[in-house]
Amino acid sequence: MNELTYNQMSEAELRQEVANLREQARKAEQLGIVNEYAVYERKALMAEAYLVDLSTIVPGEMYRLTGAPGEFFQVDRLKGRFAWGHRLGSERFEEALPVSLLRPMKEGK
Repeated sequence: MNELTYNQMSEAELRQEVANLREQARKAEQLGIVNEYAVYERKALMAEAYLVDLSTIVPGEMYRLTGAPGEFFQVDRLKGRFAWGHRLGSERFEEALPVSLLRPMKEGK
């Protein structure tokens, strides 16, 4: 196989990959194949992470979480395309999230 990895793809290729994965997820959801839907959604999130300018994710800052209204995440550090940190008000310990899930606090709800 000669498939490109996400870090080898251009922005246009990444955007097309995300669109393809979202379409596959939509089809899996329509067919009721929940686990397949989840896999495509996660793959799309990872592809989207390569579209994020990492200089916009600042350790020590708080971010909104996409798809989780009212949940906030404080970034402690970045490693690759993941932000390591803590959810606000959570009893959980440190966790890693793809940077594509983070939205600036300044954005609307």
